[in-house]
Formats: sequence, C-alpha cells, structure tokens
Amino acid sequence: MATINLLPWRQWERERKKSQFLASLGAVFALGAVVIMVAGFMLNGEVDEQNRLNARLEGDIAELDNKIKEIASLDAKREELLARMRVIQELQGNRPIIVRVFDEVARKLSKGVHFNSLKMKGSTLAVAGIAESNNRISSLMRNLDGSVWFANPNLKSIQEDPENTDYGTQASEFELTFLQKATKSKEGDS
Repeated sequence: MATINLLPWRQWERERKKSQFLASLGAVFALGAVVIMVAGFMLNGEVDEQNRLNARLEGDIAELDNKIKEIASLDAKREELLARMRVIQELQGNRPIIVRVFDEVARKLSKGVHFNSLKMKGSTLAVAGIAESNNRISSLMRNLDGSVWFANPNLKSIQEDPENTDYGTQASEFELTFLQKATKSKEGDS
C-alpha cells in the first residue's frame, strides 16, 4: 500500500483554522470596537440632548422665578393700595360723623359759655373754655349728657376768673371731657 503522509496537511489545516480564528477574532474585535464607538456616540448625543433640555429648563425656571418675584412685588403693591383704600374709605366714612359731632357740640353749647379749645382723641373730646357762671357749666354738662351723640361729661377743673371782662366777676374757666358715643347708624338721627 502506498504511504501517505497526512502530517503536512494537518499542519496546513491547523494553520488555516488558526488564521481563520485570528481573522474571526479580529473581525469580532473590530465589530465590537465599532459597536462601542457607535454606542458611545449615541450616548454622547443623548447626554448632549439632555444637557440642552436641562439648560432650557433652567432658563424657564429662571424666567418663572422672575415672574414669581414680580407677582410677589405686585401682591405687595396691591396690599399697600388696599390699605390706602381702607384708610381713605374710613376717612370718607368718618367725615360726616365728624361734621355731625361738631354740629352737635355747637347745638349743645349753653348760652353764656364759649370754648377756647376743643380736642378730640379717639372718641374722647376735651374742651377748655370760659363760662358766665358755674350754672352755665352745669347746663352745658346736662345738655351733653342728654345728647344721643355724647356721654359721660366729666368736669376736670374749674377756676374762678373774676377779672374776666366779657362775663364779669362770676366768670369761670373750666376743662371738661366727654365721650362720643354715636355710630354710623345714628347718623340719620336729628
């Protein structure tokens, strides 16, 4: 029989498979590198897109913060204007009452009495004046006590003024306080 030596063929086959394996390994390595690069580019693109979105959101948030500050400023101005309006309305509402109080004081003023000063603090009125006699001061106090607008007349001091040229030797200087008790509902009363 003929002798066939298969060793070189096996060695060539081994070399061929080895080179095929190395080529496959190189192709897989190259393909892996390409896949990794493509994935890296895709991830970088997504990160860049997310950064753009974040920047846009930060801009929108800053704009909204400015609007919130503006709204807070407008609210403060609104409260200030409302407070001013309340003060003005209160003054407008009290204006007829003040007029009515002064009118009522003039109506209750007794003959032979005149005021040197009239001060109002809150609902308390303080009067300083001169009267012809103590009876005139008593009459004034009764008139004030009988008024629907005033209450609690209180004589603080009384001094004789015999040298008064207007009322004579029985003239007296006095200080008197009384309370305003009228409310807006009594404004229509006469």
